[in-house]
Amino acid sequence: MKSDYVIVGGGLIGLSTAYQILQSKPGVSLCVLEKESTVASHQSTRNSGVLHTGIYYKPGSYKARLCVEGRRSVIEFAQEHGVTHSMCGKLIVATSEEELAQLKNLHTRAQNNGVEVSRLSPSEIKEREPYVSGVGGLWVPHAGVIDFAGLAQALVREITRLGGTVITNARLRAATRTGAGWILSGSFDLIYAGYVVNCAGLHSDSVARKFGDRTEGRIVPFRGEYYVLRESARKLCNTLIYPVPDPRVPFLGVHFTRRFDGSVECGPNAVLALAREGYSWRDINTRDMLRMIRFGGFRRLIGKHWSMGLGEIHRSLSKKAFVRALQKLVPEVTSADLIPGGSGVRAQVVRPDGSLEEDFSFTESPFVTHVVNAPSPAATSCLAIASEITNRVLGIRS
Repeated sequence: MKSDYVIVGGGLIGLSTAYQILQSKPGVSLCVLEKESTVASHQSTRNSGVLHTGIYYKPGSYKARLCVEGRRSVIEFAQEHGVTHSMCGKLIVATSEEELAQLKNLHTRAQNNGVEVSRLSPSEIKEREPYVSGVGGLWVPHAGVIDFAGLAQALVREITRLGGTVITNARLRAATRTGAGWILSGSFDLIYAGYVVNCAGLHSDSVARKFGDRTEGRIVPFRGEYYVLRESARKLCNTLIYPVPDPRVPFLGVHFTRRFDGSVECGPNAVLALAREGYSWRDINTRDMLRMIRFGGFRRLIGKHWSMGLGEIHRSLSKKAFVRALQKLVPEVTSADLIPGGSGVRAQVVRPDGSLEEDFSFTESPFVTHVVNAPSPAATSCLAIASEITNRVLGIRS
């Protein structure tokens, strides 16, 4: 089988990239290889479903620019293709005087990134969310939630309509360079690919090695665990309720998310996963663990943040500790209001010095582009990230 373009990974970024390439170059042959039996099985749909606005990210970064562009593109696509979404808005709450300074910085950053926000007093917070306790807040009107699984299926339909193919149960095992592309082998018929895009998410660094490329950093998986409010307690949250983020880490902290179906999710925490697809403490992959331990950047990360990590583990193992974190935002929530929800794993690149890669990152080699780091807000940004990749692939420099 010959294919002008092959996308490795059928998550939202891989599907969006296939869609954008097919739109930009009508008539080319293209296939998406997804190792699971269904598309978008991991980061793409195992998240809170939030459409972010770009408020948190460093001005001028990929995350800031592509999140702003991506939210707009995803909403337009959702409206055109009937994907369920709701623009309910987001409330970011400072719960102490110390957090007010960071809230002010966040307001400035939002303005620099072109995100509409407004400052709220404690009484104005109560008007929007009667059960929230805060000394100040930001209201982000254009944040919302979306059915990311529905978005993935709509992209599959468009890829098929445009002449592309999505192949599931297609695990890539080897890539061999030819004069004008790659020969790909695995649990599928041999493919002669003119150009390959690696959108493998949790396995992006491993896939890069199959093409002879070693990324500077390594993927380290962090699991986020959720609870769900009982139906009787849903009144505690009308919108999206977020804390002021800790600037030392890329995680946004536990928060409340009113989903498009009316349910309310609480979380996530952030604990080290014991496997790249480690959705519970029982999921342990010895090979993944050994690779992490042998990586100096991982050991330096643990050395820097062991105390914070122990706190996250405590919240994972203790429902009471998880509830205390939620009560900073909504004091009336109780342990009885919460039932266990799902979990997701974030593919986070850690650099050799132990620092976390904060931005989206890409690398290129002959006839292949690797999406190296694409954690949150990648789902929101998927169509904009795909445009960035497509420009690189087609040789169009912005």
